[in-house]
Amino acid sequence: MTTVPCDAAPERQRTAAAWEVLFIFLRLGITCFGGPIAHIGYFRNEFVVRRRWLDERAYADLVGLCQFLPGPASSQVGFSIGLIRAGYLGGVAAWIGFTLPSAFVLVLFAYSASALAGPIGLGLLHGLKLVAVAIVAQAMWGMARTLCPDRVRGSIAVIAALTILLITSPFAQIGAIAIGGVIGLWFCRAIAPSDSGHVATPVSRRVGAAALLVFVVLLSAPLILGRHGAPGGFSLFNAFYQSGALVFGGGHVVLPLLQEAFVIPGFVSNDAFLAGYGAAQAVPGPLFTFAAYLGVIVKLPPHGVAGAFLALLGIFLPGILILIGVLPFWDSFRSRPAAQAVMRGVNASVVGLLGAALYTPVWTSAVKSSDDFGLALVGFALLTLWRAPPLVVVVLSAVGGIVLGQIA
Repeated sequence: MTTVPCDAAPERQRTAAAWEVLFIFLRLGITCFGGPIAHIGYFRNEFVVRRRWLDERAYADLVGLCQFLPGPASSQVGFSIGLIRAGYLGGVAAWIGFTLPSAFVLVLFAYSASALAGPIGLGLLHGLKLVAVAIVAQAMWGMARTLCPDRVRGSIAVIAALTILLITSPFAQIGAIAIGGVIGLWFCRAIAPSDSGHVATPVSRRVGAAALLVFVVLLSAPLILGRHGAPGGFSLFNAFYQSGALVFGGGHVVLPLLQEAFVIPGFVSNDAFLAGYGAAQAVPGPLFTFAAYLGVIVKLPPHGVAGAFLALLGIFLPGILILIGVLPFWDSFRSRPAAQAVMRGVNASVVGLLGAALYTPVWTSAVKSSDDFGLALVGFALLTLWRAPPLVVVVLSAVGGIVLGQIA
């Protein structure tokens, strides 16, 4: 019989638990369709109801925290569950398992999209652009109902949309989010504060503070490196990092941020951008894996698989860092009315951000005729009225785009 040293047993247990986390999240990454809200439902069924890794109150607290912070909420919830179960290795295992399947499929699509030539290929790509219209319209509609339920927050959304549409500065989106936070601080304090339970995590305050410091340093890196030049690949990583750090309110909000970072400077064509975004709706897992597609085709080194890796790391890292940073301080911070008021204003402003993106570039580049509008309208109706799975809508829109291309 082999004797395991007492100090080695916990390490082996953590490693075994991390492998368990990896395999469970890999299965979820293959089967979780439907966007972040659906993902949170899948997670609840798997880890609260079936496996009982968390109770309802602890899970609700995690979900509330991740919806409060910038970043992909469902991926942050998954990382937190892995962190609680198997430490930092478990958190990484959860992220890899949930992210890898959809990222792999989108990398394959990026390599094959350039081969789609002729009427059929062009029609398919056009259908994917039209499904993006339906998906973004549905996301904006749902977020507006939840995040802008009164006149004040509805007005914040309108102000944010006008700011984006009328100001061409690359800082317009950051300014719109900041304005929303300031207005929220002044006018959203009267709303009753939210409350939730408590969940224990292995993150110490020292580690949390270090994670927040790394988050800020990477966010400020362009200013620090501006005079000395950035190392190879950093420009690509930084573009995704800056976008991932500013996503509040849902994965669809990353669309205008990435469009600002890659389409406007000419690093990715608008047609290729929207086709990839439409394809991203057909795969399971987090929407942020759209970054893998962009990392392959973007006109910034290193391109290809290496570019996809840097893109994924850049867009997911800020949300993970700020999650680790806030976890030890969450209980005291979330109870402050001022913090909650600011976030109400920020969440309302991202609705306006998404509304502006729905008009340009999504609508203006995809809807060119009444037939295009009709196909996008059918997709929107299927999503909102019939609750059809996004995969079904993507397939129907792709077929519709081919048909329209043949009869045009």
